[in-house]
Amino acid sequence: MTILCVRFQLPTGDGTALPGLLGLLEDFTPVVQALPPDLALADLRGAERYFGRDAVELASVIRVRALAHHGVDCAIGAGPGPMLARVALRDARPGVTGVAPAEPDALAEFLAGRPVAALPGVGPATARTLDAYGLGTLGQVAAAPLSTLQRLIGVRAGRDLREKANGIDRGRVVPNAVSRSLAAERPFPRDELDPGRHRRALLSAAEELGARLRALDKVCRTLTLTVRYADRSSTTRSRTLSEPTAHSAALTVTAYGLYEALGLQRARVRAVALRAEGLDPAERASYQLTFDPVDEKARRVEEVADRVRAKFGARAVVPGALAA
Repeated sequence: MTILCVRFQLPTGDGTALPGLLGLLEDFTPVVQALPPDLALADLRGAERYFGRDAVELASVIRVRALAHHGVDCAIGAGPGPMLARVALRDARPGVTGVAPAEPDALAEFLAGRPVAALPGVGPATARTLDAYGLGTLGQVAAAPLSTLQRLIGVRAGRDLREKANGIDRGRVVPNAVSRSLAAERPFPRDELDPGRHRRALLSAAEELGARLRALDKVCRTLTLTVRYADRSSTTRSRTLSEPTAHSAALTVTAYGLYEALGLQRARVRAVALRAEGLDPAERASYQLTFDPVDEKARRVEEVADRVRAKFGARAVVPGALAA
């Protein structure tokens, strides 16, 4: 096991603690990839040789340091690849690292009984489609003919899914910079079924991101939505914006589009999070003139609202849907 997947149990959803926690991981390896709002991957191949400990032993050290220096507990999964480490994270318990074995026979047994939704990137709609054809577990998917999977979910998706179900992990940890992104998370007080409340939370998060971007004089190129469910699984989707923006209305429309594309039906949602990525200075961004008086009025109102919030606080001006 050389890859760790770490979920930081952040006390708040603002993501402000994440950069420091990523710095903690970088004390062990420079190959760290942030997966906002609360996940990170770390490639410990060099660290294992340098410290003379394997990844599971280093995971225990990381857990203790996160508690001691940041007051944050974490759940950790370890595996021979990023995808397998994320699957192993589901077995993590307080003080115990979940481990995906490297030996082929042991790995096949480790994966066989798990639901298809345990794989990163497999959403509820895909899982329902496969389950309807008797392919509800990874063992069943691994044994299914490739042609069958490709007919059900598409050529490329079927091939990728079959490889992953057989323990073939082609992923790698790609170092990135969390400073080039901003996150806003909205946890629910209890598992939430109401799509209207899901959308209200997305509106709130998009408004916060827009205000923070404008305060920093930044625009973003990509918006990422993460939906966390009651069973601790999550779905993440990203969309590149038609033009870099800090306009709250544009971020909200994109967030709604990402949410609708998931096709959630009676999903028990624990939290939703939005992350604005690919940040650039606002002065470098081009803005397509629309000659739409409604859009121009909304942007002028947004500027006034920002000045009011700066003077009287973030809750001084909010959309009507959030006023209740």
